[in-house]
Amino acid sequence: MVAKKAKAAVATEKSGRRSRSAYFARREAAKILRSVLQGDERRQAIGSIKSLVYSPSVSNKRATFALVCQTLKYFPIIKDVLEFSDVLSNKWKRQKELMYIVAYDILFGQEAPLVGGDAEKFLLRQKEDLQSALAELLVRKKVKHIDQLISLYHPPDISKPCYVRVNTLRLDVDSALQEFEKQFLVQKDDLLPDLLILPPHTDLHNHHLIANGSVFIQGKASSMVGAALDPRPGWDVLDACAAPGNKTVHLAALMGGKGRILACELNKQRVNRLKDTIMLSGATNIEVLLGDFLSLDPKDRSFSKVRAILLDPSCSGSGTASQRLDHLLPSHSAEFVDAERLNRLAAFQKKALSHAFSFPAVERIVYSTCSVNQIENEDVVYSVLPLAASFGFRLATPFAQWYRRGFPTFEGSEHLLRTDPVEDKEGFFIALFVKQGAANSAEERNECGSIPDNPIQSNNKKYTIPDGKPMQSNNRRYTSPVLYNKLSRIWLHTYSTVPRRSIRQKAIKQRLWRVLNAPVKFGESASYDILLE
Repeated sequence: MVAKKAKAAVATEKSGRRSRSAYFARREAAKILRSVLQGDERRQAIGSIKSLVYSPSVSNKRATFALVCQTLKYFPIIKDVLEFSDVLSNKWKRQKELMYIVAYDILFGQEAPLVGGDAEKFLLRQKEDLQSALAELLVRKKVKHIDQLISLYHPPDISKPCYVRVNTLRLDVDSALQEFEKQFLVQKDDLLPDLLILPPHTDLHNHHLIANGSVFIQGKASSMVGAALDPRPGWDVLDACAAPGNKTVHLAALMGGKGRILACELNKQRVNRLKDTIMLSGATNIEVLLGDFLSLDPKDRSFSKVRAILLDPSCSGSGTASQRLDHLLPSHSAEFVDAERLNRLAAFQKKALSHAFSFPAVERIVYSTCSVNQIENEDVVYSVLPLAASFGFRLATPFAQWYRRGFPTFEGSEHLLRTDPVEDKEGFFIALFVKQGAANSAEERNECGSIPDNPIQSNNKKYTIPDGKPMQSNNRRYTSPVLYNKLSRIWLHTYSTVPRRSIRQKAIKQRLWRVLNAPVKFGESASYDILLE
């Protein structure tokens, strides 16, 4: 009898601990969900779902991550059920994220008992109404099962290996490899020496090497960005859009902790995340700058020795939507591309890349995005080629052995690097600019390409852009921002009706080239609308 009572007491204590843990996990998940939904609505996310969940401020990471992902998975259904049942008062509507979490547990959760909170008690009293609304939704959508209902909203998951980058500031690669081999099948990446590959869906979030900053969960394409910049120990390096900081601390590791890294970030909340990442990495050579990269004065003495710039600006994130779990967000249920947003992003990206060339001592610039859209990638690079040439920069080929290059939209696009979201499991774009005459490795000198003699010249080839529509790169109208000195606006046209070798066309092209190579004043711009033959 005593033994039975003791067992019952132990079981009760365990149940109480689970209840308390679930109670706090739901509150933490509600906070994360609020940030995710607000960022998605404004199209300006503070961070990915994973980066928000795995911040140091979240204690029960596994339970919180599961709750956020599962609630988002069922989010359209939960939202409709709450709307159809009309059970939320104004008080609870102000805490709608917590209501979404609790409603998930009531309707679809299997394990955690719902005790201990007013929100849980309130929705439990409405359980029958919620279940009736769910049954009504199944009838409206003409499906019989919940799984069929979910498939109406979300695409299937794309499985990918789990990549981890060894933070060589804390641990060497071989030691990390031996440690992971105790639990997992693991191998070294054949391209990046500090990258390890583990099986898909490997759960490392409670692993001690993650907790102490010895390794970072970071995709292969993301890790290629810092390696492409290849900063040398002792250099001054500027990370223009640094948060959440994985690429920043990778630069610190590549530099062996020597030199100085200036990490610039505009968003205050993202700065906090950046500082947490830096602290976790153990890097001591990183200075955080709260401010807009475009507002930095290249003539300021603090930037006079910057020799490398990493520019990974805000982008659509279309190449990593699956990895970031963005396919769970409400905005990704839409079947159209927000062209206006893409245009705004591309305009900012062009300004930021143009600004990077103006730092006096810079020798290497990497421009990267996690987007598959040509407007954010090749088009941005193409638009700055005249400016790059005026500052003495040329395109170089990062990772010459990599098989996937840029779309052939202009002469020199073969120097650009792409990864594919399906074949490579994430879609990234990398462009490397190197200043002519800068000291580089022999291998890189062999891979450097110059800006074309006529930077407006285009290949006469067809290619396919991500939406699958073939485009002809010849006889197309291109608009390119070009800097100028005294002219306020010039429109130059060459027409296909003029013979290719005519004196008139030759004179126009020569005039254009003189303008492109004239002395310029940074910050002034003109628009040239050119019809190429």
